[in-house]
Amino acid sequence: MCTADDWDRRLAILLARTPQSIQSSIGWLRAPSRRPLRVLAGILFILASLLWFLPVLGIWMLPLGLALLVEDCPPCKVRLERFARWAERSWRNFRS
Repeated sequence: MCTADDWDRRLAILLARTPQSIQSSIGWLRAPSRRPLRVLAGILFILASLLWFLPVLGIWMLPLGLALLVEDCPPCKVRLERFARWAERSWRNFRS
């Protein structure tokens, strides 16, 4: 069974793999007082992902936007964790 804490752990593991500058930026954005900015950034990332065919923008912005939006919604974290687990299984099956 997935929980919101599972998503938080997954995010912590992913952040540990990123450069320090990115870790500090995302840590700053995840602070509770930055909720309006986080929601705006999430929406902008999702909208920008629709322009995936442009060189700098890409489909990679969609999961980042979703991750920012679900930060304040524990039931959504559970759904995103389930999707992440499904995507990992699918990727492993595809590669083997």
